[in-house]
Amino acid sequence: MTSAPLAARLDRVAGPLFFPVTAYGPDGAVDLNAFRAHIRRGVDAGCAAVFACCGTGEFHALTPEEFGECVRVAVEETAGAVPVVAAAGYGTSIALRYAEIAEAAGADGLLAMPPYLVMADQEGLLRHYSALAAATGLETIVYQRDNAVFTPETVVELAKVDGIIGLKDGHGDLDLMQRILSAVRTDRPDTDFLYFNGLPTAELTGLAYRGIGITLYSSAAFAFAPEIALAFHRALTSGDDTTVNSLIDGFYRPLVELRSKGRGYAVSLVKAGVRLRGHDVGEVRTPLSEPRPAHIKELTEIIERGYGLLRDEEPGEGA
Repeated sequence: MTSAPLAARLDRVAGPLFFPVTAYGPDGAVDLNAFRAHIRRGVDAGCAAVFACCGTGEFHALTPEEFGECVRVAVEETAGAVPVVAAAGYGTSIALRYAEIAEAAGADGLLAMPPYLVMADQEGLLRHYSALAAATGLETIVYQRDNAVFTPETVVELAKVDGIIGLKDGHGDLDLMQRILSAVRTDRPDTDFLYFNGLPTAELTGLAYRGIGITLYSSAAFAFAPEIALAFHRALTSGDDTTVNSLIDGFYRPLVELRSKGRGYAVSLVKAGVRLRGHDVGEVRTPLSEPRPAHIKELTEIIERGYGLLRDEEPGEGA
């Protein structure tokens, strides 16, 4: 954990936001050494932040003890070079417990996951996230998706809560997001509220989100193809849309189409990709399942094609 506010460190980042997988050994237990190595590779590759034990990290499958150990390892391995954000979720009382564990482990902030199972109204959601922010000294990013989708008016209220610094959108309704941005900008003109594109394989919609002013995004692909993710990030932030579209056409769109072929592939396919790059992080825990062998083969080809696109972009290539 560092003394610098998380919001300031995430306001303008020079690389993708890294959502590591959680490593398991052959016996299914958390493998902290493999997880540590995975974090180190991401930091060395140039990530701007580590979001530990979140969706890609199988937050749902970790015990509180495992969660705390993994967050602690992520904090140790980053050594303050980049911020570490950890998940907190389920019902309010359990979310508070995970926030307490994350803070004790040295995290810099929280990603507040949607509440478990229930369909709450806007008032209930506001009270839930307000209680979470009030109970911790960690700055909190609220994750919008599934059963936690907000009206612009609710996001305005969230932006007023001390400790809530931003909204990660995994819902994908750009009309709603534009109205949210406008409402917060109108009601809270002096508030630097952060917005994140949090859709699975967020790069595919990067141009659309950039068009309404959202440039922060989570990169699952960074976990197994950091060079591709970094090249895309540089192109997107610099306005090199030719490279952006080339990587979308040749890598990200095929990856998204493959992801749609299996339930849970937003996690299990990423973990398979990490293994394909030579890093043994184990398989996913139930209730998720491993990708089919044919889909692993397809993923291998997509990754090879993506790196081929990078080689094609190198100066002097083919001269």
